[in-house]
Amino acid sequence: MNRRMLLISGMASTAAVTHLSGCASATVDDYADQKPELDLRSYFNGIVDAWGIFTDRNGKVVKRFTVKMQCDWQNDQGILDEDFVYSDGTQEKRVWKLTQKNDGRYTGTADDVVGTAEGQIKGNSFNWRYTLALPVGGRILNVQMDDWMYLMNDRVMLNKARMTKLGIHLGDVTLSFMKRA
Repeated sequence: MNRRMLLISGMASTAAVTHLSGCASATVDDYADQKPELDLRSYFNGIVDAWGIFTDRNGKVVKRFTVKMQCDWQNDQGILDEDFVYSDGTQEKRVWKLTQKNDGRYTGTADDVVGTAEGQIKGNSFNWRYTLALPVGGRILNVQMDDWMYLMNDRVMLNKARMTKLGIHLGDVTLSFMKRA
């Protein structure tokens, strides 16, 4: 009987450890060896077009949108001037002001970002996190964004951002960027 309980207890412990390790978040270090290597200043320089969707927590597409970005860098300072057009005809503008730091790190600000976005590049990936002041139903919600970009080749980058509020998953933003030749 004791051997049976030890076996069951051991299996339960293994299952718990396996489950918890599966919940660990990815870090940019996981992509350090991935190619092609992302140079944010080079990719976001000139005109970049994007197509995206916002999905709710159940995966239903709530909004589709396009973005035209005019991007420019002067030394370690970058401006990403984004013009959004949504499927319902509404338009929005966001101007990111980025600063390149050491060790592949970047900071960024925009009018609808609370505080400063912070991120890092390694290999083909860029991850940054920030709080976005999102207008919803006539009020502003501060939502946390865990934003990942993956360079696929010299012209295409994929982007997925997870949106949460108080740790609750609200939805995801998925984009495909294409740098004009």
